[in-house]
Amino acid sequence: MIRYALRCEQNHEFDSWFQDSAAFDKQVKRKLVACPVCNSVKIEKAIMAPRIGKKRRSDRQPATVPNDGKAATPMLMSQESELRAKLKELRDFVKSNAEDVGQRFPNEARKMHYGEIKHRPIYGEATADDAKSLIDEGVDVMPMPVLPEDRN
Repeated sequence: MIRYALRCEQNHEFDSWFQDSAAFDKQVKRKLVACPVCNSVKIEKAIMAPRIGKKRRSDRQPATVPNDGKAATPMLMSQESELRAKLKELRDFVKSNAEDVGQRFPNEARKMHYGEIKHRPIYGEATADDAKSLIDEGVDVMPMPVLPEDRN
């Protein structure tokens, strides 16, 4: 991973992380990198001082920003933060407006699809094979968004 100091055409400066310099070049060319202040996609690398690392890698900590009073998280671009918030909002909406049928999900979805039981909003668990089978049968299903903080 590499962190670049970036600047937009309005001279707003910000930092962003990329897998490597080729990834940066591809994303800028495809206009996927935008200024968090003005949303300009005319981005260039700014002059930056080299980072001198410590001898022991474990001593380095990622840069962090406060997260609504919660524990600090690694710095995110504003678009990624906004996307995560929207995905959480979608997931919370589904959970509050649908029935959790757990591991019965494939059977319940299939029964509704074939008219064996009344349609109702549900969510639950399914293996990748079960989900593929449901899709192959024409059953409308989609995965619930899983965010990185859900895995901790």
